[in-house]
Formats: sequence, structure tokens, C-alpha cells
Amino acid sequence: MKCKIEKARLSGKISCPPNKSYTHRAIFLSTLAKGQSKISNVLLSRDTIATISACKSFGAKIRKDDSNLTVESAGEINLQSTHIDASNSGTTIRIAAAISSLSENKVTLDGDSSLRKRPMKLLLDALQSLGANCTSTDGKPPITVQGKITGGQVTIPGSVSSQFISALMIVAPKTERGIELNIEGELVSKPYLEATIASMKKFGVMVETISSYKKYKIPKQDYVSANFEIPSDFSSMALLLSAAVLLGDDFEIHASMGDLPQGDKEIISHLQKMGVRININNNTITVNSPPLLDGGRFDLSNTPDLLPAMAILALKTRKPIDIYNVKHARFKETDRIAVLARELANLGVQVQEKEDGLILEAPGHSKGAELDSADDHRLFMAFCIAGMYVGNCTVSDPESVDVSYPSFIDDMNKVGAKILPI
Repeated sequence: MKCKIEKARLSGKISCPPNKSYTHRAIFLSTLAKGQSKISNVLLSRDTIATISACKSFGAKIRKDDSNLTVESAGEINLQSTHIDASNSGTTIRIAAAISSLSENKVTLDGDSSLRKRPMKLLLDALQSLGANCTSTDGKPPITVQGKITGGQVTIPGSVSSQFISALMIVAPKTERGIELNIEGELVSKPYLEATIASMKKFGVMVETISSYKKYKIPKQDYVSANFEIPSDFSSMALLLSAAVLLGDDFEIHASMGDLPQGDKEIISHLQKMGVRININNNTITVNSPPLLDGGRFDLSNTPDLLPAMAILALKTRKPIDIYNVKHARFKETDRIAVLARELANLGVQVQEKEDGLILEAPGHSKGAELDSADDHRLFMAFCIAGMYVGNCTVSDPESVDVSYPSFIDDMNKVGAKILPI
């Protein structure tokens, strides 16, 4: 399926969706906590529904009421199914794999064709070193995990995904000996680890930081039930802000900021560096954008999900946008660096693809194109925004937005977009 994208200007109000990462974490941690937890302002998307299903397999009873969840758990793994379908969600399969190692039963975890391309080997090796038996398909799903791990010391590289480290942290308090976690090399996506630690604290578990992003100690502890409010998602916010910069006339974004760490808030400072004025009044964000952006160099090692939103801004820049230290974006739903390079070039953007990023310059003359989002939700949304700036475009795979922002097309069309299924 494709969508036709026509030139558009945006005006009106749009609400940023709830945070996907915190929704995942809150559901998993509620499953490990004894008692009844309540999670409010939940993102209900394809990814988070996969996490709900996984946690039901682990024995949790989960009820939905509008955008709220009630999770009841005995605080222990009580397998209802030994097969977990993580769909398209890397977060789901990685955290669920670690939780599966708390059971003596063999659990099979799998997902869609995209998830079957995503690396799992480093996490499985770590679980093996803690006593689990794991198998995989050349280091990728489908995988099997059988415990029961008892804890101890574990070392894992940090260069591929912080989700591996988050998964080990989350299960550590449920092991007999706890886990002392050593991270080799430079950790990517550091703010997501901070999000995990902050979420665990909300459920009563403390992580001892021996050396930030290098060494952590998590002793045996009990998770306790909690009330957890999900803030707005700055990964989605980044795309809405890019839309405001490229297309906004009188465009307001409403968001629940919350007090939990989100690395993707860096989008605000990146836009300011390019000459955009950001106005935040309570929970409302507006932007004032210059006719042409200043460009600049941007290190996205900690915020890989900002790559699509930043890359499309090259359509409106007077100087190059140089994005670097984001090689791990090649291991997302697709190789985002390669796809962005290929498709933005089709719009006329001058692109230099690097191993760890992109250098992008504004087109001398932009042109409409048929854009292939490679069934990647963030690329689909980014290409729709780019298409509205250029006009006369089509973008493939609109169904992919179910992963993180199911109402994206409807929300955008309400504020002036022209995204039409064909």
C-alpha cells in the first residue's frame, strides 16, 4: 500500500503521543512486581501490544480502560505460553528474552520479517554466561531461552544496542545473587539506560552505579507495584517539530513533559543550533523557523531515533547537515542510514553516506518522487513530512505507523496535511 503526498502547510493543534519506551518498561516492570500496578497515558501501538501479550504469557493479568492499564501479578514468572511473538518490536523481544531466562521452561521468541534481521547474539551470550541455554538463527530471531539464571558477573559490549543492557538490568533483581554488569567499549543510546534505571526506581528497585555507563551492581530486590504515568514521546515529538519547521504556519504541539529522562529532548537544542526559536509554554510547544536553517554537525550516538527527523531538515538548509556517530541506526527496523541516503537523494537532496551517518545538503531543485519507507514507521512519517514540503510524492507502507504512532495520518490530516491512501 502507498500514500500520495501533496504540498501542504500545517496549522492548528496536535497532541504528541505517549512514550513508547516508557510504556514498554512500565508493563514489563509491573509484571515483575507483586500486586496491582496502574499505568496511565499508555501508548497502545503494535509494539506495545506485543509487550502486553508477552507479559500475559509470563502470567500477568492486564486490563485496559481507555488509555490506562491495570496490571496484576504474583511477582514471579508463571508461564501461560512458551511461545512469544514480539511482532516488530526489538524492545519486546530483548527484554522478554531476559525475563524468559528466569524460568526453567524453554521459551521460543520470534517476530516479523524485520525483527528476524535484528541482532540478538550479544544478549544471548550474556544470558548464557549467567547460566541460561540459548539458541538463535545466526544470532537473530527466532531464538530460544531456557533458565534459570542465578545471577553473578556479566560483561557485554555496549556498541550495538542499549536494550541488551536494559534487559539484563531489569531481570537482575529477580536473580538469587543479583547481577554485576560490566559494559565493554562505548555505550550507545545512553539515555535509554537512564530511562530503565528511572523506571526501575519507580517500582522500588535501586541500581548502584559504580562507573557511569561502564559498571553497575543490582542486588537481589523485590519490585513493588506502582502507579506510573507515561509522558509524551520525544521520538515522535522530533518528527512533529520537524514538520513544524518545514511546514508550520500557526502550528502548536501539545505534550505532557513529565519528569522522566528522555534523550530525544535533544531535538530542541539541535533545532536551536540551526536557528529555530522554540517556545515552550506549560505543555504547549511552538516554533519560529528562519527561511533557511543554519545546518551544523550533530552527534546522534545517544539519540539514534532523531536521525530521520534531522535528515529531512536538509530540504530547508543553507549549510550542510552533518550527522555522525549513529552507526547503530543501521540495526533498527531497517538500515536507516542507507534508506535515508537513497530516498532523500530521489528528492534532490545532495547526500554523502558515511559508515556512521550522513552529510546532507539542500537540493538545488527539489522534485517529487516515489519514496520507499522500507516498512519502517519513523521513515514513513519522515518521508510524509518531506513529501508535504516538496509535493507530488508517494510513500510506501503506511501501515507501519501502527508501531509507534497509530493515529499519525489522521492527526496530520486534521491540521492541513494531504496524506491520501492510494
